[in-house]
Amino acid sequence: MQEILIFRHAPHEGPGYLADYLGRRRLPWRLVRIDRNDPVPTSIDGVPGIVLMGGPMSVNDSLSWIPKVTDLIRQAVAADMPVLGHCLGGQLISKALGGAITRNPVKEIGWLPVTRVDNAMAQDWLNGLPPEFEVFHWHGETFSIPPGATRILASRDCPNQAFVIGKTLAFQCHIEMTGDMVREWARVGAGELAPVCATVQNPQTMTADLDTRVARLQGLADKIYDRWSQGLK
Repeated sequence: MQEILIFRHAPHEGPGYLADYLGRRRLPWRLVRIDRNDPVPTSIDGVPGIVLMGGPMSVNDSLSWIPKVTDLIRQAVAADMPVLGHCLGGQLISKALGGAITRNPVKEIGWLPVTRVDNAMAQDWLNGLPPEFEVFHWHGETFSIPPGATRILASRDCPNQAFVIGKTLAFQCHIEMTGDMVREWARVGAGELAPVCATVQNPQTMTADLDTRVARLQGLADKIYDRWSQGLK
């Protein structure tokens, strides 16, 4: 198998646990470092799958790489190639497929629950997961569900937490976290953590019982990544 392309948009928002998952399954991958001005490929020829990580920017920003990445996403979806987006990555998928990205009523930052939507697509993609489970969040914007896609996850304050279309899976939340990533994000993003409220946690709350929370999340991520990777050729 040729290399899965993983797009990184900020130095501290790499593939995290996904890299461990792919390594254990001997699925080769290559990092496209948008934050280091790596060129965006213009073609999906020979690419088995595309993954898009998070980032502090908005997909509504005037950044030269965004149209190139959204064009690549459209090519991949049209070719029935697996695409996976985390947070900003999910927003890029939504935009590429005709969705809109707008301000969420509240910021969601920290460990918060999401709920499986009651439909057949959610049952398929989230098979073996509980109806509600805790994931990590760090976002102030949200995507709409693009035409032809199906919503599979929601939270109390952000109804659109994940959608699927074909072999493509887009998250607003983060399932790729490691303990080191949580600690680093709490440090780098400290300016966003005030005022603390029901949906914005302080670093102490965010890192409490961290090993247990991360282990639980990674167990969930294994099942989700298993389902997504079924589409890789």
